[in-house]
Amino acid sequence: MGLPPGDLAMIITPELAALKARDQFDELQEFVRQAARGSQRIDTVERELFRRLLHLGHSLLSAFVAQQGDGDLGPEAETPDGHVARRLPERHDRRYVSIFGELTIARVAYGSREGQRIERVPLDERLGLPEGDFAYVLEDWTQRLCLKGSFAEAGRSLEVLLGLKLGTRTLEHMSREIAAYAPAFQDALPLPPPEEEGPLLVVTADGKGVPMRRPPQDGPRPHHRRTKGEKANKKQMACVGAVYTIEPFVRKAEDILDEVLRDERAGDRPEPQHKHVWAEMTRLVGGEAVQAKEALFARWESEAAARNSGHDRPVICLMDGERALWDMQRGHFAEAVGILDLFHVLERLWAVAHCFHKEGSDGAKRYVEERLRDLLQGRVGYVIAGLRRRLNGGKLSGPKRKVIKSAVEYLANNRGHMRYDEYLAAGYPIGSGVAEGACRHLVKDRLEQTGMRWTVEGAQAMLHIRALYLNDQWEEFLEYRVEQEQTRLYRSVAA
Repeated sequence: MGLPPGDLAMIITPELAALKARDQFDELQEFVRQAARGSQRIDTVERELFRRLLHLGHSLLSAFVAQQGDGDLGPEAETPDGHVARRLPERHDRRYVSIFGELTIARVAYGSREGQRIERVPLDERLGLPEGDFAYVLEDWTQRLCLKGSFAEAGRSLEVLLGLKLGTRTLEHMSREIAAYAPAFQDALPLPPPEEEGPLLVVTADGKGVPMRRPPQDGPRPHHRRTKGEKANKKQMACVGAVYTIEPFVRKAEDILDEVLRDERAGDRPEPQHKHVWAEMTRLVGGEAVQAKEALFARWESEAAARNSGHDRPVICLMDGERALWDMQRGHFAEAVGILDLFHVLERLWAVAHCFHKEGSDGAKRYVEERLRDLLQGRVGYVIAGLRRRLNGGKLSGPKRKVIKSAVEYLANNRGHMRYDEYLAAGYPIGSGVAEGACRHLVKDRLEQTGMRWTVEGAQAMLHIRALYLNDQWEEFLEYRVEQEQTRLYRSVAA
């Protein structure tokens, strides 16, 4: 049984498609000749050429599709599960949005009867069509834009470049669909070559707030008077971190002082090797709660175990003073060397210095330099005792007393992770610049742009695919994603 005669006129033949493409190419050449005679400015010629080339690409792609036929295998065809399905009487047209524009692909479908589930579409298999309407190439290009700027701005750029109008919701849905493959891709990554790894394995983690949309609610929103310092929009913390290997870098206290206070950074410092950044948010997956910190540390534990299978590399956990992070370290990296991020300590020292000296003054700088030198030389108790004496001895205002007391508690609670003299002698890193950079590049540079608000699902999707992009794994990930989808859709048929 063939397709109804009335529908045949709607199907472009390979000959007609090729003829249209030839006509468009001839028109393109004529346009160039006319533009040359008219002395048109080159940029206007470029724009028009590109527009016409998109139309030509659409015609050529249509010709390619037309040459594949409609996928008619006869009255019956075997389905993936081994039973025989019948050719359905109605043609099943399909929307396909390519980088050249939208196509309608006419296909023969097989199933039990019209109106029920379609069981096989041979033309989809032959062309390797995606599950959704959008071409894999288009998904790649759109998401590269979405990874860097807002969905709305990405949509405007697409319209300018390709003449395609894709809404914000469409682009965000596309991100989520692609991101669903990210965790499995990370799990399947091969290990870095051993000869490219450094002797130290470093794990970092930090928290970064993501601005969230207000959940929908019935009725008027109750008035809420914000407390001092409370922001209008709530944030949910993402747990962001990195794992990498690195060469030891032996330094002394003065080297660190030169770097952090005098901006005299050593030029020969080693670079992280095979750094992988990742981020997790607390969310529901399959009805079960996934805790952000637990999810991130479980992933890092798995990767660290694989990259340090011989247990011959010291493992270093470099983090700030959040107790929940150190609890995770004890649960997942019990044998690791825990190091308190020096830059978080510096923030506390500057805050204390400004209780006694003006901001930007030489006195404040000298105060920080003296205490930091003591900490770097292993005299943590001496610094804590000095701060306690200031608390007990001098007249301090309430706010200043609060700052100093907080610093004392911070240093005392984290004293076991502040053996900086030992860490420097061993060549261990003591500043989590990698984690701070991950927070900035992964979260702030995209998810905290002006006016942005997220759902948990949307934020998690963006964090996952943005991490892959920052890890230089984007192209590899897209190949993986396409292969996985094609296998799920068609491999059982091909087999």
